[in-house]
Amino acid sequence: MQEMILILDFGSQYTQLIARRVRELNVYCEIHPYNDHPAVDDNVKGVILSGSPFSVRQENAPIPDLSDIKGKKPLLGVCYGAQFLAHNYGGEVQASSKREYGRANLSFVDHQAPIMKGVAEDSQVWMSHGDTIFTLPEHTSIVCSTKDVEVGGYRFDNEDTYALQFHPEVYHSTDGLTVLRNFVIGVCGCKADWTPESYVDTTVAELKAQLGNDKVVLGLSGGVDSSVAAMLLHRAIGPNLYCIFVDNGLLRKHEFEGVLHQYEDLGLNVKGVDASERFYSALEGITDPEAKRKAIGRVFIEVFDDEAHQIEDVKWLGQGTIYPDVIESKSVKGPSATIKSHHNVGGLPDFMKLKVVEPLNALFKDEVREVGATLGLPNSILSRHPFPGPGLGIRILGDITKEKVRILQEVDHIYIEALKEDDLYDQIWQAGSILLPVQSVGVMGDERTYENAVALRAVTSTDGMTADWFDFSHAFLAKVSNKIINNVKGVNRVVYDISSKPPATIEWE
Repeated sequence: MQEMILILDFGSQYTQLIARRVRELNVYCEIHPYNDHPAVDDNVKGVILSGSPFSVRQENAPIPDLSDIKGKKPLLGVCYGAQFLAHNYGGEVQASSKREYGRANLSFVDHQAPIMKGVAEDSQVWMSHGDTIFTLPEHTSIVCSTKDVEVGGYRFDNEDTYALQFHPEVYHSTDGLTVLRNFVIGVCGCKADWTPESYVDTTVAELKAQLGNDKVVLGLSGGVDSSVAAMLLHRAIGPNLYCIFVDNGLLRKHEFEGVLHQYEDLGLNVKGVDASERFYSALEGITDPEAKRKAIGRVFIEVFDDEAHQIEDVKWLGQGTIYPDVIESKSVKGPSATIKSHHNVGGLPDFMKLKVVEPLNALFKDEVREVGATLGLPNSILSRHPFPGPGLGIRILGDITKEKVRILQEVDHIYIEALKEDDLYDQIWQAGSILLPVQSVGVMGDERTYENAVALRAVTSTDGMTADWFDFSHAFLAKVSNKIINNVKGVNRVVYDISSKPPATIEWE
């Protein structure tokens, strides 16, 4: 069995980042709610307690059961986790004027403490706490301090239990990865052998054992996740994998033909289905974003089901679900209040009666790309920007018509090609064009026009959770705007979206 670090989530915005940083060390880890986690068996080499929006002094503060963990497994408390360990084992935590938010610098480091080896004396750390640890439990000692907070970190003297008031997982903590390495590899003794290559070997072997000679059907989207999932399944079961790529009429220009050609080169068994008219018909007159998503999801399921029924004795549905989706579904905070209705498959009807296989459900997006590279997928797929399941359907604000799709496809094609020509595409997390439900006055030649406005969007991000707008040169924006207006009939105005996430989202709908 795979050795792992167990991360107990108390609702911190940084919990996923702890996992990403541990995995940078080639150590497998899993996030589970503090009150709903698997047994802490021999495979669990150590446990990390996350931060939290709660205070340990609140009546409804989350309280984990550490009876099978503390003193028995290496344990690291981060922020709330550190305060909980102090509060629950005889120390004192209070609200204080000595609050720290943002950057701070260590003023004392105990280099004899295993967790602090190699940490600079004045190392920058990232703080985010209103409460302060005033008194430590007995038989503990301070391992680091800042100018304003004496207990920046501490340890229990007779066991491998450590606590940090700062967030080592945040990139602003200069030696944060060193601290995590000290804990995960030094204290916990993890082998650091969880690599993309090992993931492929292990997953393919598990898929072979799980699926045997069964047939699997998988809906391809042309994106990274479904493509990598398909290649893992293909390596495990070969021709018993049946891939279906549906053209919903809302793809980018030439995307249907181009993606099918790429998949043929990879040796995948793929059937392309042009169902665009069926989608256009279902979307006629719908303007509400959620209603559009649901209509697109419903028709996709109908088309997918029609095609799947043409394959005899299919037992499994393959999906490109990745780890953030899994975490979302069992978060300590519960599922998000509004879940967008449609991803690639968007929920299957009961009558399909297929078992689900998800070969990527342990991976973050960047890890999916690394596994894809190991499998030999071309960079044109691996470096592709995220593209929404409903496609251009949620980049056309208002109702959808074939003419609006044509206009946006042309605009989008000019924009994306310009990004590639100017070597900007790979610097950007996601880029797209939005057709606005706005007409504006313009002049072309000697004629007055009254045509559509389009918005261009480009953001930088590491995981899509937060994003900032990309700072194009004025010359690039001018070039793209001129080319769009001169070449796309029906557009006479181009604007650029300079909103960050939050408060805006990446997509407009």
